[in-house]
Amino acid sequence: MTGGPHHIPVNVITGFLGSGKTSLLQRLLNSEAFADTAVLINEFGEVGLDHHLLEEVDENTLLLQSGCICCTIRGDLKDAIRDLYSRRERGEIPAFRRLVIETTGLADPAPILSTITSETVIHRHFRLGNVIATVDAVNALLHLRRQPESVKQIAVADRIVLTKTDLAKPGAIKKAKEAIGRINPMVPMIEGANGPIDPFLLLAQDVHDESHKLREIELWLAASRHDEDDGHETPHRHDVNRHDKRIAAFALTFDKPMDWTAFGIWLTMLLQSRGEDVLRVKGILNVIGVATPVVIHGVQHVVHTPVHMKDWPDDDRRSRIVFIVRDIAKAEIADSLSAFNAVARDLDREEDAA
Repeated sequence: MTGGPHHIPVNVITGFLGSGKTSLLQRLLNSEAFADTAVLINEFGEVGLDHHLLEEVDENTLLLQSGCICCTIRGDLKDAIRDLYSRRERGEIPAFRRLVIETTGLADPAPILSTITSETVIHRHFRLGNVIATVDAVNALLHLRRQPESVKQIAVADRIVLTKTDLAKPGAIKKAKEAIGRINPMVPMIEGANGPIDPFLLLAQDVHDESHKLREIELWLAASRHDEDDGHETPHRHDVNRHDKRIAAFALTFDKPMDWTAFGIWLTMLLQSRGEDVLRVKGILNVIGVATPVVIHGVQHVVHTPVHMKDWPDDDRRSRIVFIVRDIAKAEIADSLSAFNAVARDLDREEDAA
């Protein structure tokens, strides 16, 4: 499980080679809202920070005009994060309240997310925030056809920044958005070529952010309404334009409240057996004996700590779960979860009768 709202959030900026990660990071570094943020990047030279430089703390660390701390990743990521936190605690660098990691263009973000949540020392102080993926609007379809990494980067993203829209034809932008939506139907897309980008939308609004978690859940539910059913597979038209036919996104809804223990066992078994292929799980659950909804959120083997909402976002009290999976049939997930729920209800009835 990932940490709670009082841990330091870690945002990951990912995206394929040439998709504009560096340009996005430069724009964010100019924002005053970025002043209490630390950034881990591969090489300073790739980011072009010279005009931002205020002070060189040491050979690996720069303090920028905005107040942001930038450090190079030397060797293992977990060592870089632990070292950064130790220096923060010793007062050697400003007390940052957010960490941003820029990945390489060929990186699968899943191991990075796993490092943040599974390494003991890091997990004690940090939690996952948003995953931001940059997508080149000019070359999006080409990358999605040829590069499986780009498909996975989109699938695990919480935000998409569509870059080079000033260079792309309107038809290409439309096709890129459609392709992204087929892979990850719940992700907000931001056109990043023109105008300012709100750093709070990218970095501060996630399900653990008290002031924005309701809005985040509403985004998930809006996506799920396009594909709601009663927990059983419905036919889907074959999509000849799909760029990775192995990846599917779908939503399941359940009318009856769920047994939390049964759901936890089911999800644990699913992730243990097929975690590499369960790219995303997001949902809002009606749990037996709990008056308000419980929010679940997972990326592959990584599962965030469940969030208990203060109230339901609307009058719909059904459990609604959105999945992005690879090589797993919708019916397989729906039927197994329904079976677990049915067994739990039978056991509850036997206990009540006893």
